[in-house]
Amino acid sequence: MNIQFSNKSLNDSTSRLIIIKSLDQLNQIGNIQSDVDYLKSSLKENKLTESFLNGKLEAFVLSTETSNKNLEVLRGIGYQAYKSLQKLEVANLHIENLADNDNSLALFEGIALSAYQFLKYKTKKDGYALNALSINGAEEKSYKHTVAKIEGTYITRTLVNEHPAYLTPTQFSKDIDALANQYGFCFTKLDRGQIESLKMGGLLAVNQASNEDPTFNIMEWKPAKPKNSQPIVLVGKGVVYDTGGLSLKPTTNAMDFMKADMAGAGAVVGAICAIAKAQLDVHVIGLIAATDNKIGSKAYSPGDVITMYDGTTVEVLNTDAEGRLTLADAISYGNKYEPELIVDIATLTGAAARAIGTEGSVIMGTAEEKTLNHLKAAGHIVHERLVEFPLWDEYGDQIKSDMADIKNLGGDMGGAITAGKFLEHFTRTPWIHIDIAAPSYLHHEDKYRGKNGTGVGVRLFFEWLANY
Repeated sequence: MNIQFSNKSLNDSTSRLIIIKSLDQLNQIGNIQSDVDYLKSSLKENKLTESFLNGKLEAFVLSTETSNKNLEVLRGIGYQAYKSLQKLEVANLHIENLADNDNSLALFEGIALSAYQFLKYKTKKDGYALNALSINGAEEKSYKHTVAKIEGTYITRTLVNEHPAYLTPTQFSKDIDALANQYGFCFTKLDRGQIESLKMGGLLAVNQASNEDPTFNIMEWKPAKPKNSQPIVLVGKGVVYDTGGLSLKPTTNAMDFMKADMAGAGAVVGAICAIAKAQLDVHVIGLIAATDNKIGSKAYSPGDVITMYDGTTVEVLNTDAEGRLTLADAISYGNKYEPELIVDIATLTGAAARAIGTEGSVIMGTAEEKTLNHLKAAGHIVHERLVEFPLWDEYGDQIKSDMADIKNLGGDMGGAITAGKFLEHFTRTPWIHIDIAAPSYLHHEDKYRGKNGTGVGVRLFFEWLANY
């Protein structure tokens, strides 16, 4: 994707979209192709009104509200506008904001996110692409933050959409390293020998049957004067492909798209790129334990007992409950930073997906209610909504083991929560868990979220930390 973004009108823009707060403003706009009286009669709040002349798009939006709901409506209008641009093969669009608010940035965001394409493996790239998107009338800081969120989401979508033969753990680390050089954050990769010396038993067990070595990836953005004296640690599930191991998944609709099982890790990478681009004044560390989960003669088995990084022994009852094992080692490692908060994000359970579908993500944790509410509020602003599940002590009874300290699988019910209880065991600081199993990868286009990797989590983290 090489869309040129600008916060001023581009000279070669061929089409424009104008957002107004009152119909009277139509008389102040020069060179309107459409009849002003027609526009006044047809324009309604949050409805896209279009006209076409010589292949140019001219569109108007009347918007006065500034609520979260209205911002999401405007992102949806951005998607509609993109479809019109695509139909006419309009290369450049300029948004004129006459509404005296930042509503136009939601429109800008909706168009830009709708325009994402993953064409790396297409032998013919002769389809439509939006080349340039510009805007005026938007506050400078808000504009820069919006562009950072868009770029971060693009990065995550691309990582999630990559095929597993390319995105091995080693290649994943190389890609993160390249992004670190581009965006200016620090990056360290731990290889197999270092992982073995740290005795990360969860990561090593999941990796046993693989021909590809695991990696442990550490990203850090630390500005000169961060708001937080203790870092915030983001942990992403980095299983680059998941067969389920010996607890093998059925192929159809289960294993087909398991390249997306690293969407949590992708979200952490995209978020840190966005944070670094916007130069946010928060100290953030990202951790990713990367491996695939394959089958073979060396594969770990149901019934095995493994020793984790923090010394906890775990009875393995299902090798397809592997993400919590790699996350647990990463969370335990995160404790060494004495963080203010650890937040993990993962495509962890089908139970979470079945509970609330693709409309949001499941959240739970031990952080203060104030912190949870701040994150949930950010979710409402960017429309990556969070539904809080309980972490009652009784759920912990389901992961007690006769053989070891705990086991990696609970009972038949409450699976999203028992997975959370497993992770909670490894925390030593306030902690939040986000299960993005459903919204991270879509099989059908959903407005500006698109089809395939959605990049969920990037805009959520950025919005939350930008207002930390």
